[in-house]
Amino acid sequence: MSPLRHCKVAWVTPLALLAGLLHAPAARAVEPGVLAGTLAGLVSNTTGVPQMGATVLLFNRFDRLVARAVTTDRGNFEFFAIPADTYSLRVQLASYVPAVKRNISIQSGMRSFLAINLASVFSTVELVYIAPSQAAIMSEDWKWVLRGSGATRPVLRILAGDVDISDPARKRLASSMFSGTQGIVRVSAGDGGASTAAGSQTDLGTAFALATSVFGANRVQFSGNLGYGSAAGIPAAGFSTSYQRQAGAEAFGPEVSLTMSQIFLPSRAGGALGTGQASGLPALRSMSLTLSDRQEITEDLLFEYGTTLESVSFLDRLNVLSPFARLTWGSEEEGTVELAFSSGAPPTELLGGLGEGDLQSQLSTLSLFPRISLRGGHARVQRTENFELGYRRKFGSRTFAGAVFRESVSNAAMTMASPAGFYGGADLLPDIASNSSVFNIGGYRRMGYVATVTQQLGEDLSATVGYQNAGALEPGARVQSQNPDDLRAALRRTQRGAAYIRVTGRSPWSGTHFTSSYQLTDYSVLSPVHLSLTQRGVFDPGLNLFLRQPIPGVPGLFSGRLEATAELRNLLAQGYVPVCSPDGRQVLLIQSPRSLRGGLAFIF
Repeated sequence: MSPLRHCKVAWVTPLALLAGLLHAPAARAVEPGVLAGTLAGLVSNTTGVPQMGATVLLFNRFDRLVARAVTTDRGNFEFFAIPADTYSLRVQLASYVPAVKRNISIQSGMRSFLAINLASVFSTVELVYIAPSQAAIMSEDWKWVLRGSGATRPVLRILAGDVDISDPARKRLASSMFSGTQGIVRVSAGDGGASTAAGSQTDLGTAFALATSVFGANRVQFSGNLGYGSAAGIPAAGFSTSYQRQAGAEAFGPEVSLTMSQIFLPSRAGGALGTGQASGLPALRSMSLTLSDRQEITEDLLFEYGTTLESVSFLDRLNVLSPFARLTWGSEEEGTVELAFSSGAPPTELLGGLGEGDLQSQLSTLSLFPRISLRGGHARVQRTENFELGYRRKFGSRTFAGAVFRESVSNAAMTMASPAGFYGGADLLPDIASNSSVFNIGGYRRMGYVATVTQQLGEDLSATVGYQNAGALEPGARVQSQNPDDLRAALRRTQRGAAYIRVTGRSPWSGTHFTSSYQLTDYSVLSPVHLSLTQRGVFDPGLNLFLRQPIPGVPGLFSGRLEATAELRNLLAQGYVPVCSPDGRQVLLIQSPRSLRGGLAFIF
């Protein structure tokens, strides 16, 4: 996300303020400012000189960034109309150690003043609550002069990179070893999985993810996916671990993640690959190391970059290096321009729509296996090179977005439903995510553009309509021979448009979170899904429905929450393109197989 630009004033969203007014007693609803307070402050160095241009970040009790400000030439900053609650504040400026202040209690109708002394060794803080009608006995500048005396100033030692000035009266040797722990455990069942542009998304049965902070400055995440292959009956698993340094609620420094996974192909692959019975099936093993980072070059210029080194072992050993980068300039209110590039495997770090929240997204990406296919008896990995330029602008409750892209794909893997013995199995690989096979359709290049409009219809309801025009593949009516190259040659490049609508919201009665989408296009041709690096969401083919239903817990039994989930992809089974073989048999090329999946998640 692009950083929001504020000069001196930061504000909360009108929806949050409206929600607070609706829940307030009627007698107090007409009193201005009674439900909110003000937080102001002065940032200076050790000699009392005000510091201009310091970035001040305000976080809520859930460590989410709610406002941002930059100090003026006199070192002042101020946040108006802050709902009464507990907040955290982080101040950062080049050449100084960032200072963090936690547990700031904003009281209704009160003005809180925070004095911050940035230094390389010592820091000090004083929080004062001032009622609106209370006359100031002493100006804030005079207060700061008195506090600037080294003889009267309490000091704190630097701990783990940041100066925590939450409570100068007590010593914080080190926060608890583990803090801010979050987790999710999900058990699911249904179809074996779904084939997506990002990879084969398998469903192994049980998945979990855990994130915690070690000594308050090291963010560690660990996730796993465990189960049994439905056909081979042999354990299959995937594990991922990531690490990143953090300061308060904001992460800094590169994130390093290591992912390892293993799954066995269905037993029907034995004959096709010449390995005999199920006990001799080759396993698909992958190990990837990802290094990603983000740098705020200026307040309005963000650079995200990284690379993934992936090693895939299946018949052959394949090593894939996948660099990616994205440059974002501007803000949503004034417009953002994004320039992105990726090569190799799709960078899940830059993709939207794979999951909601960090842990949900981690579970979704963990279950992704690389798109593997066979060509001439050798394993091949699908590679995609993508250049994309996107733009986004927000006008009130409406957001406009668009992008143009150029995509080049090699060893593209397409799901195929074919009769037994078709091609003799030489160039057909049994799909790990369905009962179909995977066929290597070769490579293709295409260009396209996409435009979307998102309208916020309420606090918990939004609708998105969009249009995409991109390259597609149109198969011939009949293949001339049993040679797989003839089928690849029969796929002609063409251009097709697609209209798209998506509705996302939450039911106010049952609390159900839902996302429903439909893509209207010409399903007689193959339109591969484009994974956008600048747009939010994915143009999934057909009719799709995703549901998350909270389940009331038993008071006192556990502190987390339960959710029932349902995932229905391509319900109408659209995009099944028929091709006739020389002997009159029909082969189906499928861009998105229909799949049904449900589960139960425990989130804490």
